[in-house]
Amino acid sequence: LLLLLLLAPWGPRVSGGLLSPRRRWPVPYRRFDYRPKTDPYCQARYTFCPTGSAIPVMKEEDVIEVYRLQAPVWEFKYGDLLGHLKIMHDAVGFKSSLTGKNYTMEWYELFQLGNCTFPHLRPDVEAPFWCNQGAACFYEGIDDAHWKANGTLVLVTTISGTMFNEMAQWVKYDNETGIYYETWTVQASPDKKSTVWFDSYECSKFILRTYQKLADLGAVFKKIQTNYTSIILFSGEPIYLGNETSIFGPHGNKTLAAAIRDFYSPFKPHQSVREFFVDLFKIIDRVILNHQFYLFYNLEYWFLPMKSPYLKIIYEEVPLPVGSKASFGV
Repeated sequence: LLLLLLLAPWGPRVSGGLLSPRRRWPVPYRRFDYRPKTDPYCQARYTFCPTGSAIPVMKEEDVIEVYRLQAPVWEFKYGDLLGHLKIMHDAVGFKSSLTGKNYTMEWYELFQLGNCTFPHLRPDVEAPFWCNQGAACFYEGIDDAHWKANGTLVLVTTISGTMFNEMAQWVKYDNETGIYYETWTVQASPDKKSTVWFDSYECSKFILRTYQKLADLGAVFKKIQTNYTSIILFSGEPIYLGNETSIFGPHGNKTLAAAIRDFYSPFKPHQSVREFFVDLFKIIDRVILNHQFYLFYNLEYWFLPMKSPYLKIIYEEVPLPVGSKASFGV
């Protein structure tokens, strides 16, 4: 429970009565022209994509099996602990019939989930400092034990080598333009038809985009149930606050800047049990009792007027897609 609360969103009061410009909901995820270099300050406890390799070019006549892969988050360290809470990580596997080789492709944080969800407060940098890039990882082999032990490894479709190569070109574009990890989905209420203010951009969304691309290329998916994890915040209509320059720059809003820094301060790494509980109390007080949270999305800050039930982790079915092209028969 304490782990989940620390992964949850909480925050302080908005100062200044800023008004939100009319926005299209959900706010579209922003894509970029290129991927910037990461700051050396950002360091990962576990190396990103340690055995990664380039995506191979398959022969056109190859027949490639596509597998749905899913396992509990941090399964390598905690086993099925988070699986009981349906907090799952998703990937996709491929097997070439010509070579017999297996491959795994996934999308995740360059510097682990905590750095993508919360910033660092550096004494020499006024604005909160984010290490929140995410990226695709492709490598040879499928770790059957990892995916089967507490999760899923199941065949979902079969494609040609040509379709695989076209997918690979799309992956390159998607990876170079969609560069920031977004942990939270934010919506108005638990009702399925409620307004979604912000959509997450994480591992499961990459897999869903990949499946849709394959379907558009002609892949025919099996009729099996597929569920994915979402961490949802519940909020009234968000209030736009500005970007780093407008808030933290030389002509920024000093009161708002201080409030945002104060909001993120309880999420710093904890040095003692006492500090942990003090910060946990601050988080509960701000989000539960005062209904406040600051969200960083598309390099901009938003205020969320939080409301019950505040946070929910769902494991919801999302059907495998149907494409727009004629089916490819294998």
